[in-house]
Amino acid sequence: MIIDTHSHIFDETFSNDIDDVILRAKQAGVAAVLLPNIDTESIKEVNSLAERHKGYCLPMMGLHPTSVTKDWKKDLNIIKEQFSRHQYIAVGEIGIDLYWDISLAEEQKSAFEEQLRWSIEYNLPVSIHCRNAVMESVECIKKVGADKLKGSFHSFGGNSEELQVVLDLKNFYIGINGTVTYKNSTLPTVLQDADLSRIMVETDAPYLPPVPYRGKRNEPSYTSYIVDKLCDIYNTNKDDVENTTSNNAKKLFGINI
Repeated sequence: MIIDTHSHIFDETFSNDIDDVILRAKQAGVAAVLLPNIDTESIKEVNSLAERHKGYCLPMMGLHPTSVTKDWKKDLNIIKEQFSRHQYIAVGEIGIDLYWDISLAEEQKSAFEEQLRWSIEYNLPVSIHCRNAVMESVECIKKVGADKLKGSFHSFGGNSEELQVVLDLKNFYIGINGTVTYKNSTLPTVLQDADLSRIMVETDAPYLPPVPYRGKRNEPSYTSYIVDKLCDIYNTNKDDVENTTSNNAKKLFGINI
């Protein structure tokens, strides 16, 4: 059994075959797929898919950092309303992205900190996107209250120093996806400094497919390739990787399966 802790299978690229995608995931041993929201436009799709596949597709709610605009406060008001209407397992996908554009860096930090406060208010974990911004994200977490927060650094791709900074946050995990299988990835080396007890598996579908599907659409059933790579990195067996990472996800997100 494996849990895909971060997957955008509500994306339009799955609109024609979502039921087949979910069937393949179940056949591959994926016990649950967690759905992180992106912006105000994706709310309907996230809620709809979670309702159609209740107990299997588990929704989060938040504003992605690359969706932050000058009107971020207005968008957050719309998104926060959802917490009074639906049940979510996390606040996400939230964070800071300084890869594509740094012009709204301050707005991103403010939106991130506001949503971190929601996490405390609703007693929910967070799913964090922090591209080129691990240190900035950790700074925001400490500012809001690291001892009161818990979550996952989704799609972790940092160096050893950044890894240690995250691991020093005792209530946070590292989300690993298909990038760990890439030939030029430094993750296999970096992860040797992290215990498997701090790792979770994700796909970030439809993005970042593992080898041998690189360049194609990603999907939850491909988690098996990430598990295989983690077996190599930690010199252990498939059952150990699946059980440990899934138990981490259950503990963090309060999943009962």
